[in-house]
Amino acid sequence: MKNKLFLSLLAIVSGVLLTLMIMSNSYLSQFTSPIKASWLTHGVGTLFAFVVFLIFNLKQSAIVPKEKVPLMGYLAGIPGAFTVLLAAITVNSSLSLSGSIVLMLLGQVIFSLAIDYFGFWGLKTTRKKIKGHDFVVSMLFMLGSLLIVLGK
Repeated sequence: MKNKLFLSLLAIVSGVLLTLMIMSNSYLSQFTSPIKASWLTHGVGTLFAFVVFLIFNLKQSAIVPKEKVPLMGYLAGIPGAFTVLLAAITVNSSLSLSGSIVLMLLGQVIFSLAIDYFGFWGLKTTRKKIKGHDFVVSMLFMLGSLLIVLGK
């Protein structure tokens, strides 16, 4: 039970930080450009990650991967960079912050259902059929997204 509560709080904190990051990045892009704001955001994130690495990895024990990382594993940052860039553009449009975030989350939900169903990226052993529950949740999510976007 404690683990579930901790993970729920961690998810809430993550959502708050994502919202603050998108808001500050879009504000910064008003004074520069979305690309410069994205570079600055990723630069600050890299510096912060490096400081955290230095603090928590004071020992010389390196983490050695058990197997070779596929090339696709190094490309994971590209969608994140586009997310930051597109968020900076859409937040400053008529879509605003709430519309941008809800559409990003909707895209993640739909894409994760597609990954689970089709077994992309070698996940054939964990393929999952889309159940009625998944469909209902997705439809409600789409309806809520539509209300937020069209209500602007």
